[in-house]
Amino acid sequence: MSRQLISADDFVKINKPGCYNGGEVNAVDKSSQKESLTRFAFCFPDTYEVGMSHLGLQILYFYLNRRGDTWCERAFMPWFDMVALLKEKNAPLFAIESGDGLKDFDILGFTLQYEMSYTNMLAMLDLAGIPFRAEDRGGDYPLICAGGPCATNPEPMADFVDFFYIGDGEATLDIVLDMYRENKGTKTDFLASICNVPGVYVPRFYDAEYSEEGNLGGFTPNHSEAPARVARAFSPSLGYFPDRFIVPLVESVHNRAVVEIARGCMRGCRFCQAGFIYRPLRERTPDEILTHAKNLMDTTGHEEISLLALSACDHEDFSPLIDVLLEETSRRRVNISLPSTRVDAVSLEAISKTQALRKTSLTVAPEAGSQKMRDVINKNLTEEEILEGCYRAFMAGYDKIKLYFMAGLPGEGREDVLAIADLAESVVDTYYRLDYEARKRPVSISVSTACFVPKAFTPFQWVAMADPADFTEGQQAVKSTIRKKQISYRYHDAKTAHIEGILARGDRRLGKAIEAAYKNGAIFDGWSEHFSYAVWLEAFSEVGIDPELYTREKATDELLPWDFIDMGVTKEFLVREWEKAQAGETTPNCREFCTGCGCEC
Repeated sequence: MSRQLISADDFVKINKPGCYNGGEVNAVDKSSQKESLTRFAFCFPDTYEVGMSHLGLQILYFYLNRRGDTWCERAFMPWFDMVALLKEKNAPLFAIESGDGLKDFDILGFTLQYEMSYTNMLAMLDLAGIPFRAEDRGGDYPLICAGGPCATNPEPMADFVDFFYIGDGEATLDIVLDMYRENKGTKTDFLASICNVPGVYVPRFYDAEYSEEGNLGGFTPNHSEAPARVARAFSPSLGYFPDRFIVPLVESVHNRAVVEIARGCMRGCRFCQAGFIYRPLRERTPDEILTHAKNLMDTTGHEEISLLALSACDHEDFSPLIDVLLEETSRRRVNISLPSTRVDAVSLEAISKTQALRKTSLTVAPEAGSQKMRDVINKNLTEEEILEGCYRAFMAGYDKIKLYFMAGLPGEGREDVLAIADLAESVVDTYYRLDYEARKRPVSISVSTACFVPKAFTPFQWVAMADPADFTEGQQAVKSTIRKKQISYRYHDAKTAHIEGILARGDRRLGKAIEAAYKNGAIFDGWSEHFSYAVWLEAFSEVGIDPELYTREKATDELLPWDFIDMGVTKEFLVREWEKAQAGETTPNCREFCTGCGCEC
């Protein structure tokens, strides 16, 4: 197949003033050609301010728009006042480049980053005048696809989606669009034609069966083209990266340019879904990263650039990379920021160099307070290493450290929860090991505790999830144990986490509950002020679903809703890691982390 690709110079010509949205810098306008193009809307089921901070949106927007036969536009979930206005004016939800209603597009692609955004996806379809369920959408409606990390268990949203795209978007999405242009027959014909494209899962071509006890009893294809196992889309290298980003018209949640320096991780933390589904680790070279950083600084004007990876400091060339970047960013007065960091001497030396323009807080993620629990989750970090790293950070001039933990981990006891407070107080004590002259400002330690949610394709996918009362009791115990005034403590809402856990391990029967929750008022559930636990409990009751089916402990030989997907890690490998977790055994960090091939890494 041949496809026409547009050069970077052509992007500049395409991006001219007069777009419907007011002409954000670098937005793509192909309105003069739209009748001959495949119309694709990248739909983000949250606000513009949140969506425009999402790197995947920026990458796929320009990846698709590089095609001469495709116009990718954007749509977001409007806030309550805009929802009311659209309904009052009887106007459909529209894409912001052209202003055309979403119903006029060929394909709507939803990114599912968080289970609590599921009802927002239904809200966007509703506002667009598009039926929720795939079976109710004939040929006059666009195809609905979905991807993102939540698509690793697509079943809760299976009733609403024509096809899921699972894995790296740069890998086979071109093939899907090529086949769309070649197969202008019925939806069923097109969906059958893409069934064997890596990453594509078509729910209507599979049947699920359930036992009398309510467990998943069988999952089989019902179409000759549908494979028994769906392989993820995988890009062996991180080749494509845009040379520009759209610059938001208003301040976004993360108002900066971002360069993805690596995908995957060498750490193997057993709770971390991203660490398993993005295996093996792939890194960009320092020269590639510098080129991308220069391009973004040239074309966006952002005053900060973030180096994105699951563990940025683990990049093989991290220290020399920082030196090379600083030569460029210092000249431009652009700050470099990093996500959660490793606190060893080499990393801290490099990180400190990035703070020359503006000293910010340092983020450290011990994840568990006790050594026992850090071994269970395979954190491979001792308390001595944590405290020594914090000491080095204080010596380097940091006086604000954020500590991230989780509660409700498998095998956790009360003493393990209280160890969170003990470790935080030890960090404060470490600050006062400094000479008086070195303590220029009061130290500030921010402690955040998340509720552990078991996720698909991790060694903890079988464990029981703690109930909200247990989470809350543990949070209050930590809060009451912290005595030092230098520590601030925040924790996630236990009831929100409970619903997230149900959706994360759900099967396609949950589609009825998601629809009922939306109809009863559940939208923007990821925003604490709008989440209603009662609405969800009512929805489960209304459709006759016992939520505990999805939060209970599962046997390792039980059929799970996502077992038909090949995410690159074998079930045998995950079982082995789960058994090691139960025994308190760790697995060493490994740059060539095994994906289940049987190696001893």
